[in-house]
Amino acid sequence: MDFDFSAEQKEIQHQARRMLAERCDLRAVRRVLDDGLPWDEPLWRQVAELGWLGTAIPEAYGGLGLGGDTLAVIAEELGRALAPLPVSSSIYLAAPCVLHGGSEMQRREWLPALASGERVATLAAGEGLVGVGDLGRHAAQVKNGRLSGVKQPVPDGMLAHWAVVTACDEGQRPGLYLVDLRAAGVAREPLASVDPTRPMARIVFDGAAAQRLEGNDDAPAVLRRVLDEAAVWVAFEQVGGADAALALSADYARIRHAFGRPIGSFQGIKHKLADMYVRNQIARANACCAAWALAADAHELPLAAASARVAACEAGEFAAKEAIQTHGGIGATWEADPHLFYRRARVLQGLLDGPAAWRERLVQALQARVPA
Repeated sequence: MDFDFSAEQKEIQHQARRMLAERCDLRAVRRVLDDGLPWDEPLWRQVAELGWLGTAIPEAYGGLGLGGDTLAVIAEELGRALAPLPVSSSIYLAAPCVLHGGSEMQRREWLPALASGERVATLAAGEGLVGVGDLGRHAAQVKNGRLSGVKQPVPDGMLAHWAVVTACDEGQRPGLYLVDLRAAGVAREPLASVDPTRPMARIVFDGAAAQRLEGNDDAPAVLRRVLDEAAVWVAFEQVGGADAALALSADYARIRHAFGRPIGSFQGIKHKLADMYVRNQIARANACCAAWALAADAHELPLAAASARVAACEAGEFAAKEAIQTHGGIGATWEADPHLFYRRARVLQGLLDGPAAWRERLVQALQARVPA
């Protein structure tokens, strides 16, 4: 059992880090934020040209077929750069829904455009206080191939071309449905987001045409699998962001002087940086274990994914908060950069249901391993 990445994967990660450092530093993130843009479209095209979007999509459907563990190393670098891109909604969520739940014809029709970046998609599952994974409680309904209901918040819902929507049919059978978000019967409005570079939307469906995913009739099982996979990739994004927040804090602690010496020489600051490092390493270990389980298609994936999700949520928020504290008073201002990491940490925490839901999944997975 080897939790390390291959030499080829490490090289891919190195190239991704170098490109994003040149093309998507914090000044680029600020430009997107200051200009009120939902994403960095030129960067999206460049990422698509490099093949990153098709990393985990099989070659038969227009991707590279390099596997979910290779996508994980790219996800870490996207998180490190705070990349303002809809990768999580389009590639972590929508694409696996079609891959695991769609028929062969649906896969060939819908996946190539996602792998090439020509289209952006999302998963419209949340219904306010009803979480993404609570498929049986979703109120959206499909009758005679027409979808009605409200979904919110929907990640990248304003710029997505289509969505996989959770709903129940006339017999109250839960399912996953493909819906063109530009078609009649769909109304979208933006929602306020703590991180405007990762925007949210409210989508109202009123008799919109919906096509059921036909490859697997067990929609709850498909959605659980999709959320487990997405949890691994989002965990790597969170680890990347937490590492970047730590580096930002350490750099500031070296140059900021107080009482005639760098603040990094004070024990209180050293403790903050050490605590950030320890939490980051715990999160990384859990994320690497989950990446192994994903690549091996191991039965431990639900447990490993929940562990990675919980640890990464804790590390991401802790690192962002401590980065603000390390910077002192200026750390809470718009001009300083720590708030960028805090914004992203908060959005990623709620992307796949909150940490509390994943702690419950972790408990259930552990209980399932204990003999009755």
